[in-house]
Amino acid sequence: MIKLLWIGIGGFLGSILRFAASQYIHRLAKNNSFPLGTLSVNIFGCFLIGFLSKFFEERFLVQPELRLFLVIGVLGGFTTFSSFSYETIALLQEGNIFQAGINIIGSIFLCLLATWLGIIVGKIS
Repeated sequence: MIKLLWIGIGGFLGSILRFAASQYIHRLAKNNSFPLGTLSVNIFGCFLIGFLSKFFEERFLVQPELRLFLVIGVLGGFTTFSSFSYETIALLQEGNIFQAGINIIGSIFLCLLATWLGIIVGKIS
């Protein structure tokens, strides 16, 4: 039961961080049509999941509860593929096929690449 509590608290914090970071990036980009905030959060979150998972696996530096809190809770709440899906469909419905395609390619390819790079950095850290 305590594990679920740690995951839930982490998910709560990760969701708040996701919203704040996404909104901040969106405002910085001064872009009203492309979901750059969500894409950026997904790329960064995927990198961190890859890095922390490998780092914790190789180094065993944290308690299992902290790993659950950070990786499943915080980063699970932080990454936003549900938002990605909704925003991509919205772009398509608005006729922004090119932007929807860029969002799909960017989110899938760059997030996979970021996770892989996180694993590599986690191995050498």
